[in-house]
Amino acid sequence: MQGALETFLASGVLAFLLTFTRIGTAMMIMPGLGDSFVSPRVRLHMALGISFVLFPVVLPYMPSPIPPTFALATLIIMELVIGVLFGTVARIFMIALDTAGMIISMQSGLANAQVFNPSLATQGSIMGAFLSMTGVLLLFTLNLHHLLIIGLVESYELFPLGSIPDTGSMAEFVSQAIAASFLVGVKLASPFIVLTLIIYVGMGVLSRLMPQIQVFMVALPLQILLSITLFFLACTAILSFWVGEYEAGMMFFLSGGG
Repeated sequence: MQGALETFLASGVLAFLLTFTRIGTAMMIMPGLGDSFVSPRVRLHMALGISFVLFPVVLPYMPSPIPPTFALATLIIMELVIGVLFGTVARIFMIALDTAGMIISMQSGLANAQVFNPSLATQGSIMGAFLSMTGVLLLFTLNLHHLLIIGLVESYELFPLGSIPDTGSMAEFVSQAIAASFLVGVKLASPFIVLTLIIYVGMGVLSRLMPQIQVFMVALPLQILLSITLFFLACTAILSFWVGEYEAGMMFFLSGGG
């Protein structure tokens, strides 16, 4: 009886350790819970709590005999790599909002209006900071963080415990995620690209008709006013489109890219 209890405790501690390694690493990077404005202590407590709740669920994926020291160290390193991959992919899909905000700011004449973006912990465009923070709010309001937690559990099907991930496939998928995120950002900013193109065409025609007028001095306030007005009108559609693309991107990742 005592031997069975010791075996159960050893396997339970090992399962919790491996679960915390993957889930905790992913939660330190993924959007929302892993943002810089969240206290590291809060992130650690959340990772410990979620790992404690989920490790009985993923217990069937754990190795039955406790591996030796070298194999256990290799297993922990692989779990760290997988956790970093999952959190990075979730973060990449989130950066589409900052990309869209940067393009919108450039097309609106507000590229020099730099503010601190707390979601990325760096300087960024004012539109990008607004969209990034609103995206984090939508992430929790629409319960998309549940998708991230479910994805952590399903990642044991995508990346079985103990198997060495294919680094080439991982690098290729990350590059595809970056390309898809940039494409979504361009799509989100496409109305402003069209608006700026129309304004520049009008400025060119005006400069040919009346060469004495400083068209840039006249058109820049109009460009900023029209861009801000369009942003207010299209903000709901932009965020709704991003939510659909974010959910589709995460589901594509969890399905193994198939």
